[in-house]
Amino acid sequence: MFGRFSNARASGPQITVVESGSSPLVPTPGEIMLATSSDFGLQQSDQFLVLKVELHHHLLERYNLAGIDQIDAATLGNEIRPIVREYVRERNVPLNAQEIDALVSDTADEMLGLGPLEPLLKDDSIADILINTHNRVYIERNGQLEPTNVRFRDEAHLLRIINKIVSGVGRRVDESSPMVDARLADGSRVNVAVRPVSIDGPLVSIRKFSSKPYSLDRLVTLNSIRPAMVEFLKIAVRARKSMLVSGGTGSGKTTLLNALSQHISDRERLITIEDAAELQLQQPHVGRLETRPPNVEGRGEIRQRELVKNALRMRPDRIIVGEVRGEEAFDMLQAMNTGHEGSMTTIHANTPRDALSRLEQMIGMAGMPMSQESIRGQIASAIDIVVQTQRLSDGGRRVTSISEITGMEGHVLQMHEIYHFVRTGTGEGGAVIGRFGATGVRPRFAAEIEAMGMNFPADAFNPQSTL
Repeated sequence: MFGRFSNARASGPQITVVESGSSPLVPTPGEIMLATSSDFGLQQSDQFLVLKVELHHHLLERYNLAGIDQIDAATLGNEIRPIVREYVRERNVPLNAQEIDALVSDTADEMLGLGPLEPLLKDDSIADILINTHNRVYIERNGQLEPTNVRFRDEAHLLRIINKIVSGVGRRVDESSPMVDARLADGSRVNVAVRPVSIDGPLVSIRKFSSKPYSLDRLVTLNSIRPAMVEFLKIAVRARKSMLVSGGTGSGKTTLLNALSQHISDRERLITIEDAAELQLQQPHVGRLETRPPNVEGRGEIRQRELVKNALRMRPDRIIVGEVRGEEAFDMLQAMNTGHEGSMTTIHANTPRDALSRLEQMIGMAGMPMSQESIRGQIASAIDIVVQTQRLSDGGRRVTSISEITGMEGHVLQMHEIYHFVRTGTGEGGAVIGRFGATGVRPRFAAEIEAMGMNFPADAFNPQSTL
């Protein structure tokens, strides 16, 4: 669209026009649905939509993009505002100052940002953005999916935005590598699938993260967990108890992991290992490692297992793995068993018992000659606490179980549930009704906690008390 700039004026870069004899293009009916300003949930007039499409084509015809990344959005907006006003005046379109500002903002978003996605990314109430080809965009707000009026001009337009995202983190997506994980500048996680694996066109899933990281206390206000459970987890983190956070997709595992990490001492060195960096740790001494996919020649891949092994040579106090999903589980357990107590990770599973079964299978993938009993012994000695999260039918996230692994009995891993969430009914609008409660089991490490100068509340494990 834009970008050959001149430094003739000291006040800032100038846009240089590339003359073209072409007349403005006439938008197609599909292009009239081109995405929009911050009022993406509202229908806009056809005239305004057509104007934006025509203006977009006008800019594509007359300007190039060289040097566009050298200026910020505010400067760019000031540079293109007179061009937009002149364009509107030439066509005798009656727009007020607010509508012209929206037009300028949309154009700047297209040039510097992610175009139609920018209004959605700026809305803190949105948790997920789900793009099902160029003409269908959904969002998740308060745990519920909603359609939006946001549209891309065509598939090529969407692919250009996708390539802008993935190239920013040194990755690629094309027919030879049609799936990719990436991240945005704010840490939001992005997954992309394009043709040929995506039959109808590109599919994009963006998991947004709050600009203000969630704390355990904030999760209490959202009724995701109760204060007694929070106090238990805070003490367990300070006492360097290794944790496994389990749950389904979108159940809040990473959010909870971020919240737990806030209670790690600032004097500890943390190393994080992720497929796509998304953890938002608040400690001053954090080293972040990220996997790398193979290059075009199929070389250069760096997997999580290699990163875990390397992390052990970096003098970490704790290692935090964003998610274990394969053979790196073996190295993670070895780290927990060799002086890195208090390490944390997440895993996809529906129940705490399923999480341990999956962990067994992943350790088996490492190809080590270990018996099932030996694997279970490694798990029992490495992991202290399993926290289960769940996204319920009303969209709410809950910590549904906190369990302690107590060791082996014969060939069976022993695990005691300490807190749980019990669903008791369904309220108005499908809202889930339930209660948090203690099971009456006191953790086996309670005496160790007391020896360290920390104490659980007197009624923290009383099943009759209200959490």
